[in-house]
Amino acid sequence: MFSLHTFGGLKLLEGDGHEVAFPEKGLLILAYLMLEPTSRASRSAIARLLWGDDNGSAQVNLRKLVSRIRVRQEALGRSFLRFSETAVELDAPPTTSDLWFAHMDDDGPIFARLKSLVRTFEAEFLQGIDCQSAVFFHWREAQHGRHLSALKKALNAAAAEANGMEDVALVREAALLVFGIDPEDRDIHRILLRIFDAEGEVEHFRQIFAQRAALLASWLAQREYASEIRAGDTILHHEGTSAARARVKIPLLLLPSTEGQGQDYDASSLVNDIAIGFCALDSLQIADRYTAVRVGRAGERAVATFDQWDRSYILEMRLSLRDNGPLLFSQLVDAASDEIIWAERIGLGQSSPEERRQAIARHIVLSLAGQIERREMMRSHFEENPAAYQRYLAGKRYIERLSVPDLQRARGELEMALRTGGHFAPALSAMARTYSKEWVLTFGGDAALLDEAESYAMQAIAARRDIADGYRELGMTKVFRKASEESIEALKLAEALNPGHAGIIADHAEALLHASRPDLALTKIESAIALNPVSPDTYLWTASVASYTLGRFEAALDYIGRMANARLADRISAASWAMLGHEEKAGFFVRRVHRTNPDFDVDRWLSVVPFKEQWQRDIYREGLRRAGFWKAIPNVSMA
Repeated sequence: MFSLHTFGGLKLLEGDGHEVAFPEKGLLILAYLMLEPTSRASRSAIARLLWGDDNGSAQVNLRKLVSRIRVRQEALGRSFLRFSETAVELDAPPTTSDLWFAHMDDDGPIFARLKSLVRTFEAEFLQGIDCQSAVFFHWREAQHGRHLSALKKALNAAAAEANGMEDVALVREAALLVFGIDPEDRDIHRILLRIFDAEGEVEHFRQIFAQRAALLASWLAQREYASEIRAGDTILHHEGTSAARARVKIPLLLLPSTEGQGQDYDASSLVNDIAIGFCALDSLQIADRYTAVRVGRAGERAVATFDQWDRSYILEMRLSLRDNGPLLFSQLVDAASDEIIWAERIGLGQSSPEERRQAIARHIVLSLAGQIERREMMRSHFEENPAAYQRYLAGKRYIERLSVPDLQRARGELEMALRTGGHFAPALSAMARTYSKEWVLTFGGDAALLDEAESYAMQAIAARRDIADGYRELGMTKVFRKASEESIEALKLAEALNPGHAGIIADHAEALLHASRPDLALTKIESAIALNPVSPDTYLWTASVASYTLGRFEAALDYIGRMANARLADRISAASWAMLGHEEKAGFFVRRVHRTNPDFDVDRWLSVVPFKEQWQRDIYREGLRRAGFWKAIPNVSMA
């Protein structure tokens, strides 16, 4: 017995499963004729299939191939193909093949047929065949269409009858396979959404959109400047904007991790759930999911693999083991630049695998939709002026350096970027950040800096009320104005609009810290640090102050020790060492503060520290007193 396999590679197998040597183009002729209704073709047609032209060279190549095939068939004792002067036809084809569907009627159990089709079509037809003929490519594409048609026909019939969990799961798997081949098929969208809705997932997304819309509406209704905010649907609403609904190709790349082997966690099913989630959003297109998975396992770089698409993103996921349980690391990569634009670590906890998958898929879909929309908005804005985009990026880099001269340089770059159009929300919000950070670094000496920060934050919100940037900067401005409830409200909205963004989570933590909720602040800032292991010093500063005000002085010093520029935390270092009884070490930081800023005035500085409750100022004051900043501090409120 012999068996021909055409999906996932072209090969001839013996009855015991061993591969049989046979000319590859001979097997291609065999597959071609097995799919032809007449089981025969002219020699000229075969020559065109294999070499593209029925010329003298092709006929010579065919004669050589025929000779090799005859020799090999004689050795095997089986004549698969018969050759005449004018034609090639099947003689005794292999007993079995994976081309069974081509000659099988539609009778019989529909779910058994669908299952067989799914198992067959999961692999690529004639994968890796070395044939460069245009005739071959056109024929293979026609076969792809034939396969898709057979799968859709069986899928539609099965979807109408699916009731039990096993049948629904099979329909879901088949629909995802079709979705990967033909993302534009609206019938498949409807099937997927029906299955998705049966699990409650679509309703969950709608609730999320409703909650976010309510947050936005509530926020706007409470403020007199609501009229300044431009009208328009938010990107996160299910109906979406025209920009939001622009289709973006997103190969989902699953990179397996050897660390996670043996875990009771089905990462492949998670990819399926995410694909269905994007289908539910109806805003982003998943491109060729199965090809992406194969490429990922081959270890090819994203840029080299996906640069044939103008706009592509790759979601990479790795499962690993940690002391406190399995951990899923996910990151979104812009294939054009190989830049990581979103990353998150998610603990899988102790819930059931199905519950984990659903919760994680929901979170990832919502996070990625926002991140990709924001990226596309940025590209669209700077499409005609790449130089302005470089200015914007340069401004962002200067902001990260946290010095007054660098913040002023950042403003210069951002102002140049805004000359191409003053309505670009990310640049406006970055301008706001330069002013608020300068206010912090100059110890709150110039109230006009906060006025500028709030003005630019409001301009960013007016430009785009559906992205997080403006709310984030407004929230930080309210922190420094000691409007703690307003700051938390704005940052809560920013985090809802852009979940998984480490920077926004870190700012939310800082707002909680100044609202005298250091325990919540520490939990949140640790989440931000986990998402961004190369954490900016501002994250570590927030963690150190939260630890200090909770009485965890050694932990505060540990966070400071991880900072790239620990001088930013000299005051909290001095206070922590003093509270631990190390006056000499505390004195070193006191002297360094005065060397860095000879005009530093402790009383004035404490008066602008925006802690909401007095106990938090008291513990800070006590540490500074013990450190030796001054001999005595009157017990008066700094509110």
